[in-house]
Amino acid sequence: MPIFYPDILDQKTAPRTFSYGDKDVMLYALGVGMGRDQMNETELAFVYEKNLKVIPTAATVLASSMRGTAGPAPEMPAGHRPSQINFLMVVHGEQKVELHKPLSASGTYTAQGRTVGAYDKGPGKGAVIINETVWTDEKGEKVATLTSSTFARGDGGFGGPSEGAPEPHVVPTRAPDISVDFDTRDDQALLYRLNGDRNPLHSDPEVAKKAGFDKPILHGLCTYGITCRAILQEVVNFDPDQIYSHQARFSAPVIPGDTITVDIWKDGKNISFEARVKARNATVIKNGLTVLR
Repeated sequence: MPIFYPDILDQKTAPRTFSYGDKDVMLYALGVGMGRDQMNETELAFVYEKNLKVIPTAATVLASSMRGTAGPAPEMPAGHRPSQINFLMVVHGEQKVELHKPLSASGTYTAQGRTVGAYDKGPGKGAVIINETVWTDEKGEKVATLTSSTFARGDGGFGGPSEGAPEPHVVPTRAPDISVDFDTRDDQALLYRLNGDRNPLHSDPEVAKKAGFDKPILHGLCTYGITCRAILQEVVNFDPDQIYSHQARFSAPVIPGDTITVDIWKDGKNISFEARVKARNATVIKNGLTVLR
């Protein structure tokens, strides 16, 4: 099924109420490498239910399985033509998490997604689709907004606008104020996938080889979470409530076992960052921006 424009801009998911608990929060923290040293009390606070803290980017997985109850199907305008991209040809382009309130260690929320942008790169050149998911609490107040862009390589030529997509954040040209290394384990993707993304690209060597990789690759959102871990460690003294938003563009895969270097630039409440694997001279996260409260 192709993309129909501008109909796609009216496309929404049904509201769905979901819940998560401390186990989900701790599993995410373990998945991005927290808690390996049980005597490190600052990291232990993210992986132990006593006074549990939540990594802000956990919002990308806490509703991913949408455990809970679906609400009524959204009403679409008369004559609306539903769009469907070719999911075999998609690449996660960018991710942003905004927290209107700090995340609690457990909770029940309602999430609803919608398409907020569709940009046509032309026949054979793909399309960029921007989706937004909003969490609300039991009072109907916003808790989180998750915005992601998808590069749909097989869906160009649908007749939408070619320009107007949000511009990526530009990191400073000066040397980083901080550079910090995080090693990843050989089994990191096998652990992280338990958060909900069980794409065999991250676990099955045969599938990875068919996709052109020597071995399964790490989830992009795991690398994204590691960059948030870097901000927690190096900028806000492990206080997640100081982080309002965290956004980045994915630029290259990480192989489990790689060491990721996160470069950080501090400019008041705007914290820029990028991530690279020095051993392969590969930049894996670009255009990163964390905004502090």
